[in-house]
Amino acid sequence: MNKPYRVVGIVNVTPDSFSDGGRYMEPNAAVARALELEREGAAYIDVGGESTRPGAEPVSAAEELRRVMPVIEGLRASGLRAAISIDTSKVAVARAAIAAGASLVNDVTAFRAEPELASLVAELEVDCCLMHMRGDPRTMQREVHYDDVVAEVLEFLEQRVGYALAAGIARERITIDPGIGFGKSVGHNLELLSRLEEITALGLPVLIGTSRKSFLGVVTGKPSDDRLPGTIATCVMAFERGASMFRVHDVGPVADALAVAAATVSGQWMKTPTSSMRPRS
Repeated sequence: MNKPYRVVGIVNVTPDSFSDGGRYMEPNAAVARALELEREGAAYIDVGGESTRPGAEPVSAAEELRRVMPVIEGLRASGLRAAISIDTSKVAVARAAIAAGASLVNDVTAFRAEPELASLVAELEVDCCLMHMRGDPRTMQREVHYDDVVAEVLEFLEQRVGYALAAGIARERITIDPGIGFGKSVGHNLELLSRLEEITALGLPVLIGTSRKSFLGVVTGKPSDDRLPGTIATCVMAFERGASMFRVHDVGPVADALAVAAATVSGQWMKTPTSSMRPRS
């Protein structure tokens, strides 16, 4: 059975990402981590060389390339079968990453930082993910007022999808992301998850990135490394509401939870003869 979801494993090649910053700066460590995530069930490996945590400072294209290119090249040399996603808003970084084997551009600015990135994606016929964010990582948490967070996120995503289509990107190559944790309060994040059907109603694949994020810590009182249960809960709820891509640090446990959720929603196992469901001795 084809899985109705895809798990995206996170490999941050940064010194300052909120959860795993500095752990995989050395290319061999990053490649080893990516291969581990693939074994756990990742369909994509998302490689990023610039932190987008609240308050993060930008880095140059040259520095971002220095961080990510040895990793992407190492992944291709390693025989990685999972698709490679490049987490960038820069044309120069995306172009080099695609040439080295990346097939998805994950742009947290939805082509606003460097609008010509849309033309590159269209020209090279790769996939893209467009995320909602107000401002940039340095400013996004300063003012988080919305009259209706879901309606405003939805309007933004519709506009950015329209921009991508106008640039020549095929609709089937576009995924959208409501930007959980990017310029939102705890209440906004929870409301987006609760009303996610309004976003999935656009008919495009929806990516959810809740992994270890601070709103889970506010709800549970747990530090970032202890937020796996909260991550699993949000991923399962989002799947039930129509999300189909899940960007996470802990691929194995999330993949298992989604497998059970998918089997429950589909009813596949309930239609299987009881005798074939007996555990093997």
